[in-house]
Amino acid sequence: MFSHYIALGDSLSIDLYPALDAGETDVAVALERVTTAGKVAPLGAASLLYQNDDQRWPEDAGADLATRHPGIEYTNLAADGATIGDVFSEQLPAMAESDIPTLVTLTIGGEDIFSAYRNQPGGRLLKRIAQDVAQAYDALVERLLELRPQALVLLTTMCVPSDRTGRIPGVLEDAGRLTLAPIDSVNRHIREVAEAGDRLVLADAYLHFLGHGASVPEPDRWYWRRSPLEPNAQGAHELRRVWREALERAGY
Repeated sequence: MFSHYIALGDSLSIDLYPALDAGETDVAVALERVTTAGKVAPLGAASLLYQNDDQRWPEDAGADLATRHPGIEYTNLAADGATIGDVFSEQLPAMAESDIPTLVTLTIGGEDIFSAYRNQPGGRLLKRIAQDVAQAYDALVERLLELRPQALVLLTTMCVPSDRTGRIPGVLEDAGRLTLAPIDSVNRHIREVAEAGDRLVLADAYLHFLGHGASVPEPDRWYWRRSPLEPNAQGAHELRRVWREALERAGY
């Protein structure tokens, strides 16, 4: 039984974009895209994993942490645009050290890689950046387990909205076709880390989301149409499903 659920990482774990996609925010939030501007419905993957929206997703009623782990506490520390460095400097310090049984979901690495793409570096530099991201990821996971030694951590691979085409509508179009080597490298590393860790479980969002991005018509995509690096409402539901299935495979 888990006593606490903590969501760490980037915008894959927050409510903002799925709620905007569903039209479930105050007008001020829709205009400013700032969660502090008003009400945002709890439709992000982490919120749905914690407590299902039975009206929107009736088939998942009762299949959430709040039902399966009565009394579990929920803390979402994830932030829009967060990098691995941001998790280290802002999110981990907000997570008190504790021995209580904790579930942690981690979605990180995407902003680190896409920030590199924006500078249009060469292949050798991209390879080095991917290696640096992998090393930082190792240090982050190590520190996380020091803070919560009784935690089970779901390590989530990065999603790729291009569907391996190298192109994302409206994103980095001036950079031409994006090489997928750094994403593949970091995702491969995440899989290896999960395989080697006793309290680490792989949540392979990359594989689950493949074929639901730029290669298919917009109604079939799991990314928000106005910013296709972000999950839409369906995407948040699908990421929640990836996490839930990972937990079930791990016996929880």
